[in-house]
Amino acid sequence: MKTDCVNMEGKIVKIVSNLYTVEANNQLYDCHARGKFRNDKLTPLVGDECEIDEVNNYILNIKERKNELKRPVIANVDVALIITSCKSPDLSLYLLDKLLCNVYLSKIEPIICFTKLDLLKSSELKEIKNLKKYYTKLGIKVVFNTEKWKIKRLLKNKVVVLTGQTGAGKSTLLNSLDKHLNLKTQDISTALGRGKHTTRHVELFKIGKCLIADTPGFSALDFNDVNIEDLQHCFKEFSNYQCEFRDCKHLNEKNCKVKNAVFDGRILNSRYDNYLKFIKEVEEWK
Repeated sequence: MKTDCVNMEGKIVKIVSNLYTVEANNQLYDCHARGKFRNDKLTPLVGDECEIDEVNNYILNIKERKNELKRPVIANVDVALIITSCKSPDLSLYLLDKLLCNVYLSKIEPIICFTKLDLLKSSELKEIKNLKKYYTKLGIKVVFNTEKWKIKRLLKNKVVVLTGQTGAGKSTLLNSLDKHLNLKTQDISTALGRGKHTTRHVELFKIGKCLIADTPGFSALDFNDVNIEDLQHCFKEFSNYQCEFRDCKHLNEKNCKVKNAVFDGRILNSRYDNYLKFIKEVEEWK
């Protein structure tokens, strides 16, 4: 083993198996984690700010995280860019709202990016534009994947995670933002009606003035450690309506202003329906 330990500060930008790639002083170091992390039940994550032994190639310490996503697993994220396919695979508002909840609960700013608009009929495109207006009114930034200049501006100087269902176009978007990346992409499986996994690990790429993580696609999230009160806060529009009962859960209570807003169209039916589904999922985990 080498001696003369030299400590440096850096950021973990890639993990493959038990090998951690750390960027420090504009150089990349392939490091191993010290055994103490296992004893402390701490797993180094992509995005972690750390201290490394430059000579012996060991991660010595992990700095305190400001946030952490469990799926995809990544730390210290500023923005989650939620890649949402409009077609092939079909638009899933259930998954979009679930991802939004996941991002809010992790204290990360969400940005919705709709993809594959070129596959839509005019009536379908109108529906997507209406959805864009609705989510924008909630204070969420919404973009189309064709608005590359706008995406770059929103992500400038940020650590970004791309998330969304498999086949939604995450790697394709990264390739369009930086043609030198040449990340692997695949077509949608016609037999399964969903995308094929192309990204096998979490990795941060430097694109312009931001760091973006392309992550393995997924189609399932759970609420095993979420309570109903936290879930309510994820549906920002609910706070616009003061119900008769302060602890109203917007389920079967009388004179619920939120349910009235759903009935007259001020709140999207899909949003409320997904809220009910998520409540049921939370209760099933208890």
